Amino acid sequence: MTIISHSIRRLAILTPGNYPDSDPHSGLEKTLQLFELGERLGYDGAWVRQRHLEPGISSAAAFLAAATQRTRNIELGTAVIPIGYESPYRLAEDLSTVDVLSQGRLNVGLSAGFLPHADILGPRVFDGDWRNFDFSHQRVLRLLDNLRGDPIGEPGAIIEFPGGRVRPRLQPHAPGLLDRIWYGGGSLKSVEWAGRNGLNLLIGNVTSGEGTDNFFEAQVHQLETFFAQQNDRQGRVALGRVIVPFDSADPRTRRRYADYAAGRHERTLKAHGERRTLFARDIVGTSEQILEQLAHDPVLARVGELRLELPYGFEQHEYEQITSDVVEHVAPALGWRPHPGLTASPAA
Repeated sequence: MTIISHSIRRLAILTPGNYPDSDPHSGLEKTLQLFELGERLGYDGAWVRQRHLEPGISSAAAFLAAATQRTRNIELGTAVIPIGYESPYRLAEDLSTVDVLSQGRLNVGLSAGFLPHADILGPRVFDGDWRNFDFSHQRVLRLLDNLRGDPIGEPGAIIEFPGGRVRPRLQPHAPGLLDRIWYGGGSLKSVEWAGRNGLNLLIGNVTSGEGTDNFFEAQVHQLETFFAQQNDRQGRVALGRVIVPFDSADPRTRRRYADYAAGRHERTLKAHGERRTLFARDIVGTSEQILEQLAHDPVLARVGELRLELPYGFEQHEYEQITSDVVEHVAPALGWRPHPGLTASPAA
């Protein structure tokens, strides 16, 4: 087996949480089962994407509340919640509740900026002229301020309720959650802001090409910008890559994986649009072929956390095969070891 001189300390899965439009329960249940499998395999984290207007998880907080009751040790995460659709106070209440239920395992990925599907959802979410609403990073800072749990209201304000009297503050308060807030960065401006404000950083297989059309050069520059903003607290960085090993797949499934990667290859050949969006290649093949490609990833060499980004539209048994093969054949060569106290056997 190829051994790479990287030191991946944390390994997580990121799943799209797909479901059939006519049967959402089956898809949500399968995603919960995938979280359970990830925990049995020894993954350090299991994350979901939050997506509006698609047959996927539209409320990450609600889904992860359920996941707290199906898992015991694995970190639970969402990447990413578009903050513009959310009330910074109400979202803070929901996230704090999930973190308390999970006993401190929640990780929250956020994004700011103009909203996806805004022309459709804007009139349904906001009152008045929503186009002039503040969709900036300030909404993220308001969320962070709420999560601190400091007293709010006028000095000396008291809330009376049937159970007693308390100072008004966010309830429940989840100590430590503030250190597990992440920002989905894909530009120099966003990663600089995240580092300056003490957030952790999520980066993946899509980024902006600022000053270069080389995907890896652009992302290395972003990493350098983020780390340059670090002060006393060293923020975490989690790198996402689409990795699809063949090892235990049957010949038909291998062809499907290869066709999937081939269909997405052209987008990696040039920058797209005004923002010069760049895409990384999907890493598909045997574990040896995958490790050869990862050995030349300069971003992976600079981080300690890897998120396995599972492709959209695959079947449950394919997700299970991919997550199992990564643990058995790929991650150990990157220096990763299963979480202490967990087994690497999916049959455990």
